[in-house]
Amino acid sequence: MNAVLLCLTTQHDLGLVVAAGVLCLTGLATAFALGRRAWAAQGRRRAMLTAGAGALGALAVWTTHFTAMLGFDPGLATQYDLAVTAASLGLALAFGVGTAFAGLGAPRIRRGLAGALAGSGVAAMHFLGMSGLLMAGTAVWDSGLAGVAVASALIAGTAVALAPHRGGWKNGLSTALGATLGVCALHFIAMGAVTVVPDPALAGATGMDQGDLLTAVATAAALPVLVVAFLTGVARWSDGRTLNQIREAVEAMPDAMGFYDADGRLVLWNARYAEVNPELVAQLKPGMRFEEVLQIGLDEGIYADAIGREAEWRAERLAARQQLEATLEQRCDDGRWLRVHDRRTANGGIVTLCTDITDLKRDAKALADARDAAEAANAAKSLFLANMSHEIRTPLNGVIGLAQALGRTELKPDQREMLDLMQSSSRMLLTLLGDILDLARIESGRLSLEDEPFALKAAVHEAADLYRASAAAKGLALIVDVCPTCPDWIAGDVVRLKQVMCNLVSNAVKFTEAGLIKLEAQCGPAVDGSPTLRIAVSDTGIGFGPEQRDRLFGRFEQADGAITRRYGGSGLGLSICRQLAEMMGGSLDAESEPDGGSTFLLTVPLRAASAPAAPAADEAPSLPAGAAVRVLLADDHPTNRKVVELILGAAAVELTSVENGAEAVEAYRSGAYDLVLMDMQMPVMDGLTATRAIREFECEAGRALTPIVMLTANALPEHVAAARAAGADKHLAKPFEAAELLALVTAPDTAVAKAA
Repeated sequence: MNAVLLCLTTQHDLGLVVAAGVLCLTGLATAFALGRRAWAAQGRRRAMLTAGAGALGALAVWTTHFTAMLGFDPGLATQYDLAVTAASLGLALAFGVGTAFAGLGAPRIRRGLAGALAGSGVAAMHFLGMSGLLMAGTAVWDSGLAGVAVASALIAGTAVALAPHRGGWKNGLSTALGATLGVCALHFIAMGAVTVVPDPALAGATGMDQGDLLTAVATAAALPVLVVAFLTGVARWSDGRTLNQIREAVEAMPDAMGFYDADGRLVLWNARYAEVNPELVAQLKPGMRFEEVLQIGLDEGIYADAIGREAEWRAERLAARQQLEATLEQRCDDGRWLRVHDRRTANGGIVTLCTDITDLKRDAKALADARDAAEAANAAKSLFLANMSHEIRTPLNGVIGLAQALGRTELKPDQREMLDLMQSSSRMLLTLLGDILDLARIESGRLSLEDEPFALKAAVHEAADLYRASAAAKGLALIVDVCPTCPDWIAGDVVRLKQVMCNLVSNAVKFTEAGLIKLEAQCGPAVDGSPTLRIAVSDTGIGFGPEQRDRLFGRFEQADGAITRRYGGSGLGLSICRQLAEMMGGSLDAESEPDGGSTFLLTVPLRAASAPAAPAADEAPSLPAGAAVRVLLADDHPTNRKVVELILGAAAVELTSVENGAEAVEAYRSGAYDLVLMDMQMPVMDGLTATRAIREFECEAGRALTPIVMLTANALPEHVAAARAAGADKHLAKPFEAAELLALVTAPDTAVAKAA
């Protein structure tokens, strides 16, 4: 190493040595910076930057070498072979560009190999350049030191290649400094390994002198500047073009956008940002702090929610802005609504998006108003239906009740015929009323299904028995078949299931003139792994075609107008039945052909159940044999009171009638009764209030509870629930059957217990 130090101190101009080092450090730092930009770029731009970085590094190393050679003084006049010098420059460029492409972004092993290749290329360039030195002497090499020089180049190249190629300027500068030390080590160790022996015989060779070499070095040193200037210009042009595209995209956004840097200063905004914030138009400028923007709006009273609490509102807004992401809806004093969305960027800046949602708010309010109006209309419709149900059922109860009472008297044949027609018409009207109420409750979503165990076979037979007399009157056979494999007890709503079966059997009787009707219940095939109950009603009636089948389940529809005129009916029954089937989780469909009969198939989920426990025995004492039943009747309608009196006239009943709930409570306090028949809707005091008053009196007086039956035209489920809550034992809707009322009165304890 003494030779190296001696060469450096005695054979080199230290000023040029320092200049060579500065040139190397500057050139390599710039090359590495371009390399980092190339790593972040894509496509053709990446290739251009990679080539520029490799060429710039090669020129920096070559310039460093020959700047140091200018300061080398072997004691003899020196010149340089032009071809060899040019070849060394070409070799440096080839190695520089090639290794840049080979190592940029590659895995560590590949980068290490590329670095070693770069080190060997620099060494080759150095020794090739040394061979172009022309002087009257012979160079004698120390092979050991020459090997050390080559090894140092390889090690330095590998180390630099393995250094992180991404990072800040400090990382790039340290990498460039390491590479500079490696290049200087190669050069000065190699220069220390050579000894020049004078040889006059070699004089006469001519080449470039020191001035020519200086010109070449200066030119090579200027080339990096030109390369950097060119690449910087390309990058700025590309960045400017990209920035313009970004600005165009920002301006084209339908939402207002403002970008604030990490210090909360406004950097960029689009025209829409000024449109939705008109108070800022004259004052928007780059560098404005967000707090200033807020204060302008507060000073002008723009933010309606902030009026009267400006400081608190401002603190809340700034606190929300500190979150990673925040969204708020802001009401302006001019009636506008803005949705403001703040999102923090990776470098701490904040992108603020403002969307005018005034139309959305207006539409939402309109929808809410429409919903409220619909709910109010629905409530009004429900109230109207309840009132109409009560008002229609009350006189209808009089018609049916009086007809039943009249039927127990002696009548002439023509009178009996007229009475039968009257009763038939009343029942049809009652059925139509029930269908309309069911349809309204289904539409409003107020129809609920029960889920209780019931006896399947009994339910099927009961539905058929209701129409057995009608079928027999027309000479029709009515067959009922319940498959033995069906469970005895199933869970569901027996009332609604019987309603569907009754409607299907009733239609079958109505539209069949001869033959038979069959009601079958079977366990059907599993659907999605769940067993089903299949109830089929078949007849040999008039049938219908495919075009009528599509209309059959529509509301107010029958197969055709002629059927409606001939057989009557509202066309609501099948529509309601299909909706009930769907509510039960099943389906209702039909198959038929003209004059070939019809089959209606009801399919519902089948859930087996256990038989319910037998009800506890009624502890109320039975009436003494032959004793008259004491009944208190409260009803404001004289016709209904007369109907009850006529029906109960044939039984051993002591009937006390009053006109309102207050009279009923007073009568109950002063007398003893076995049964109370209570209307629900009465003047002075309604039936619910009277029932509660009677129950309170019984508790205070220590009396046993007397059965109370709501005998009322309020027949909706909510009315039944309200009666139960008030303390009533049973709810008997008007119109009622005389036999049912007689059963309640002649055996009140047993009848009420069974109904409970």
